[in-house]
Amino acid sequence: MQLIFATHNPGKVIEMQAMLAGLPITVQSADNAGVHEDVVEDGVTFAENALKKARFVSQKTGQWAVADDSGLSIDALDGAPGVFSARWAGEGASDADLIQHTLDELQGVPEHRRSAWFESAAALVSPDGQEWVFTGKIDGTIPLQPRGTPRPKLPYDTIFIPDGHDRTFGEMSDEEKNGMSHRGEAFRQLKALLQSVVSA
Repeated sequence: MQLIFATHNPGKVIEMQAMLAGLPITVQSADNAGVHEDVVEDGVTFAENALKKARFVSQKTGQWAVADDSGLSIDALDGAPGVFSARWAGEGASDADLIQHTLDELQGVPEHRRSAWFESAAALVSPDGQEWVFTGKIDGTIPLQPRGTPRPKLPYDTIFIPDGHDRTFGEMSDEEKNGMSHRGEAFRQLKALLQSVVSA
């Protein structure tokens, strides 16, 4: 099976290839499949945005396509940034800008009121138009200062401490984080579905 990942982030493709290792599935990025356009992510939920991207790439390539959308929601900010996580510090904002903007917005909010959650949606679309959406969620808190090493395009890792832990995602190994993260949960469900498809 050819699976096109609707992303321009090579790190995400490598992650997906590792997750599906051992299955008869070849994972390519949208760029490698000849799709260079971006879809406007104007959905009001992560699931809507993920589905929109996967549908677009599947229609363009005639192949199975997968896409994900995820973000951080903070209770004290009425659920912001949510679906605007990648751009709520302004268009073209750097990862450092996103972190600083988030901490600025939480200025004066005490530690016991800095609860938050990460949410992820992974969408799969088949060449004949069947659609599946898998979601994952993890609760945690926002520390007063960033801690750890940010991963490329995943700035919020340094300011999210999952419940039951005392370290941020940025202070954890990839294996530790993926074992509990919102994206890990959604992608484990996706993998189970793909396993059933290729073994059918």
